[in-house]
Amino acid sequence: MNFNFTEEQAAVRDLADQIIGDKSDPAVLRELEKSGEPRFDAELWSTLAEAGLLGISLPESVGGAGLGLIEAGCVIKATGRNAAAVPTWETLGLGAPAIAEFADDATKAEWLGKVAAGDAILTAAWHDELGDPLDPQLVTFDGAALTGTKVCVPAGLIAHAAVVAAKGSNGPALVLVDLSAAGVTRVPEVTTAGSPEASIEFSSAPATLLAEGDEALRWAFDRAVATQCAAALGTAEASLALTAEYTKERKQFDVPIASFQAVGHRVADTFIDTESIRLTTWHALWRLSSGLPASEEVATAKFWASYSGHRVAHAAAHLHGGVGGDRDYPLHRHFIAFKQYELQLGGATQSLLRLGREIAANA
Repeated sequence: MNFNFTEEQAAVRDLADQIIGDKSDPAVLRELEKSGEPRFDAELWSTLAEAGLLGISLPESVGGAGLGLIEAGCVIKATGRNAAAVPTWETLGLGAPAIAEFADDATKAEWLGKVAAGDAILTAAWHDELGDPLDPQLVTFDGAALTGTKVCVPAGLIAHAAVVAAKGSNGPALVLVDLSAAGVTRVPEVTTAGSPEASIEFSSAPATLLAEGDEALRWAFDRAVATQCAAALGTAEASLALTAEYTKERKQFDVPIASFQAVGHRVADTFIDTESIRLTTWHALWRLSSGLPASEEVATAKFWASYSGHRVAHAAAHLHGGVGGDRDYPLHRHFIAFKQYELQLGGATQSLLRLGREIAANA
């Protein structure tokens, strides 16, 4: 079994790491967060478009590179690792896959072409106030218009279009909404991370049907979850790296605290937890990219991203002591991101329940 990236995938990974890492210095992020504006780095977004990274997984017919979810995952992971203020997961993981799979050619050209050029941000609205993303009840689609409210929409304040899970006349449906259209109202949501989330109210807002049925929702949801796990992996890598470096430099009793057995064991556990996220995430993304059944693998990856992510976040904060809560030190951004990833689109318990249902259904 070969766990290595192809040369092309490694090149995408390295390019994303370089660009996003160079332009997401903690000082830059602090200035963005102090501005009072939604947390979005427009300059970095344009740079990613110029480098071809926003179109990496989009069809060649719209100006993309025609690669897959693994390559998109590399870009999203780099975003998480650097706590970068760009909606790569929201666009490449939430919005773009459903449009690329289900939309007609004109819609693909309009929205995905804009994404590749850096001129559009996409997202998806999965949650209503009942909470089950795969059983939308409170937002309805009558074939032409959308009515209801979605909550906790990632990048909802800055996105140009959203894929919305709705209740249609023939069951669950995925619909596409231009968020500048009449009948769309965005209400900012205050988040600890300062991310530009919103509740979005639809009042007979014009919408386009992408797909209908439970299978279509699961198809889009699996890709949303698996790519979010890539963001969590990047966050875990950064937390581990910061913790390893800090414990080697921080001295107590005239020796680095990394030399203490209890500290070493805790860091080792953090490494193992990070590897559990890494292996399950890339396995899920590989199966999705290969067109293989992957619902069990996605639920497994999400469980480890939630469970191990929680452990990594708390271990890193604990091993840093008071520094871990200092907002002038970069760890706090990763801690806050982890707490969001832990529960967004379902936490560890929900993921295990979903995994159990998938195993029972396939038995």
